[in-house]
Amino acid sequence: MAERRLYDAAAKRDEKALHELLQQDPLLVNRVSYTSPNKTPLHIATIHGHLPFVEQILNQSPHLAEELDSQQSSALHVASAKGYVEILKKLLSAAPDMCLSRDSLGRYPLHLAAIKGHVQVLEVLLGMAPFTAGEKMDRGLSLLHLCVKFCQFEALKFLVPKMNELLNSKDDINGDTILHMAVRGKQIEAINFLLTVAELEVNALNLNGMTALDVLIQSKWDFRDSEIKESLKRVGALGASKTNNIPLHNYRNIQDNSWKRLFQNQAEWLEKKKSALMVVASLIATMAFQFGVNPPGGVWQDDKVVDSQGNQTISDHTHQNHSAGYSIMASSNDPGLYMVLYIVNTISFIASLSIILLLMSGLPIRQKFFMWILMVITWISITTIALTYLESTYSLIPPDADDSTVDVILQTVKVWIGLMALLLIGHTIRLIIKLVKKLRKILRPRQRRMVAGTVT
Repeated sequence: MAERRLYDAAAKRDEKALHELLQQDPLLVNRVSYTSPNKTPLHIATIHGHLPFVEQILNQSPHLAEELDSQQSSALHVASAKGYVEILKKLLSAAPDMCLSRDSLGRYPLHLAAIKGHVQVLEVLLGMAPFTAGEKMDRGLSLLHLCVKFCQFEALKFLVPKMNELLNSKDDINGDTILHMAVRGKQIEAINFLLTVAELEVNALNLNGMTALDVLIQSKWDFRDSEIKESLKRVGALGASKTNNIPLHNYRNIQDNSWKRLFQNQAEWLEKKKSALMVVASLIATMAFQFGVNPPGGVWQDDKVVDSQGNQTISDHTHQNHSAGYSIMASSNDPGLYMVLYIVNTISFIASLSIILLLMSGLPIRQKFFMWILMVITWISITTIALTYLESTYSLIPPDADDSTVDVILQTVKVWIGLMALLLIGHTIRLIIKLVKKLRKILRPRQRRMVAGTVT
């Protein structure tokens, strides 16, 4: 019960309750430190940043500064992460060796201060144990790597002048220097600052044989890229292919990775196009099928046969007027329009089914040329289904309707034809330009050989 009250007093910053508990049981703090597997009251008081409470506990039991919690963190680790400078000094005066203690992740208090960017804490800890600044965490991350990784620019500016020997150190993951890491994170302030340091190796290579400029070029595009690229080139940054110390196999790896990314992007583009075409083709096929089985005006529901005198009969089929199931529009006064409608609708239906069949056939449609063919078929399908709609609408207009309705349909057809013509001309010009460029590439070597032959 007393232990619970002690923790509550630490959490609530209740100095009076703490004083009373210690008067009642002077050994309470010591007993809690041995029986609690988790944080001690000193940890709790440090987390809440209550300096008087920390002082009272340390006066009563200074050895608590050496106690570790379940994460192997001391109160000094907590104060370093929180940035409590005065509490930090009190803890160091009670247990100065704890600045050499690592937690379960291999971090010194100095590492935690760098991760959180507490410059004053860094200054105090460097004064107590300067050699810990050169110690690396797991995966080879140095103190400077941590500042860049967690975007602590002020801490980086404070540490770089004090530890130039770590400026070009590389981690154990990708062999990145802090410049590689800053460029990958697009940290403009950190990059510009690092580029002013004379000891920085701008063209250092990581384990993938890449310089900082290569990392920028191969990263995902960002609006900050142009500014970073200018800053790097201003101080002489080069790509790996232009440096003299790049191993040949690393350069080949870079080229291979570039080609892999290119093919991967092209494959993703084709997959997106295929999915979109499948959806469009399915919708158009559904609409065309619906028109085929349910034409405008519907179908006759009965048989009607008339003889030569115009009397209706049910047996003489020599002068049949209409039959059940046949299109009403086909039996009307304008069967030619019905025939045009069915031809256009059939083209749309067959074109859509062709797209679906090609996409589901398993053929190696991996080139943009084949996708372009599918796009042309899609244009045909969309155009014919649009014409089907317009002609169906026209057939439903009564003869005595206003001419403005017909004019709207005609103008719509003209606009649609103009749009399709514009697309066709644009893509034709594009195709011609590509063909001309390819012809030039083919003809140039031949012309050079001919010129060389005439000279000799």
